[in-house]
Amino acid sequence: MERLLDYLDNLTQDDWLIGYSSHQFNQIAQELYLELTQLSACGTPPKIILAEREPIRFLASFIAACAANCPVFLCNPDWGTQEWQQVFDLVQPDIIWGIGNRNNYQCPMPNAQCPMPHYIMIPTGGSSGEIKFAIHTWETLIASVKGFTEYFQLKQVNSFCILPLYHVSGLMQFMRSFTTAGKLAIQPFKAVESGQILNIKQSEFFISLVPTQLQRLLQNPELTEWLSQFNTVLLGGAPAWNELLEKARFHRIRLALTYGMTETASQIATLKPDDFLSGKMSSGKILPHAKVTICNQQGEILNYNQIGNITIHAQSLALGYYPQTRENQADFQVDDLGFLDDQGHLNIVGRNSDKIITGGENIYPAEIESAIQSTQMVADICVIGIPDKHWGQALTAIYIPKKSDTSALKIQTLLKDKLSKFKIPKYWIPQKNLPRNSQGKINRQQLQQIATEFLQNPIT
Repeated sequence: MERLLDYLDNLTQDDWLIGYSSHQFNQIAQELYLELTQLSACGTPPKIILAEREPIRFLASFIAACAANCPVFLCNPDWGTQEWQQVFDLVQPDIIWGIGNRNNYQCPMPNAQCPMPHYIMIPTGGSSGEIKFAIHTWETLIASVKGFTEYFQLKQVNSFCILPLYHVSGLMQFMRSFTTAGKLAIQPFKAVESGQILNIKQSEFFISLVPTQLQRLLQNPELTEWLSQFNTVLLGGAPAWNELLEKARFHRIRLALTYGMTETASQIATLKPDDFLSGKMSSGKILPHAKVTICNQQGEILNYNQIGNITIHAQSLALGYYPQTRENQADFQVDDLGFLDDQGHLNIVGRNSDKIITGGENIYPAEIESAIQSTQMVADICVIGIPDKHWGQALTAIYIPKKSDTSALKIQTLLKDKLSKFKIPKYWIPQKNLPRNSQGKINRQQLQQIATEFLQNPIT
């Protein structure tokens, strides 16, 4: 991995890091690498928590840790006390980079040996409140980059990154640009939203968004025009609703709907922009480094267009969750249900664990949420099932009305032509906002609490 530093020396000849100094990046990486090799000379490579807020320091620290074969845990500097306590108990770090002013804090605890010296731990599961770290390696991340470049037939990848670098969605944008000698522009989403945008030629760049970011950009005509100039706008992180996708298509945004997760080092299926603009709706074809099978509950492989459990086989698969590696590292069965159509496109139906059984009928919230979004009467929506003595579970819609006078009755009337009667929610709970994380994923546990409290004390 020391060769990383040689590679970095060659990169500084070109100003590949837009908005930041490539020379400064290189200098920080070299200094930290020397520091780490000296610490490693005493024995076990130190375990590093990386929570730098400044992008250039975060990325330089990441490269230094990888080059020095140190286990590195990518962390969100904005985690709360409870989350940090979870992380410290789990990791027992030797070095902490970032978090407040303690730029280089040596932990007082002894070095609890890490069974994985050169591994890269990427956080996942934050929306449920329990933080886990997916165990990756430089090789699994590179496999994802290779699958991406092959799929899009590129030698270099230029990325415009507005997603957090500690998250797989931001990190992989850096990895694609860094390892293919492409350009990387980094900006906070707030800066983009306010119109202070770095000057780049969008037609040569990829940008990655989550649906809530796309929604906000499309509310501004100038930013909509700016977004329409990009070569490709990757969209993932959470399911997008039909109304949003139709609006993007109307404005000729070159969307590439993606399916992937932290455990697969970002996307393993992507719909190409030309297919999206021609009217296709799916997660697209499987990337070359991956394979997807759809199985029934008995584990038998299903034919095209048959809905079942998704199993992923990919060179970019995480090895497990820290500190445990998975026994079967070849396949990864996910919680999602879907099918492959006869064109080989992956279609996601919903999450197995989100399935609601009401009156003996299986219901997937994504379908109902999409129908409610299409009424254009809600700004945000989530459908959950709450325990019910008569039905087993009662369908409950928790929503943000677009206008203060929007009544649930109005929405229900519009749904009668779109959904079967048993799919129309029984309870409707208006809210000012919904608990979503930075990726746009909903916290369903919190919604269950909101629903329980509301139904115990209904507003009269």
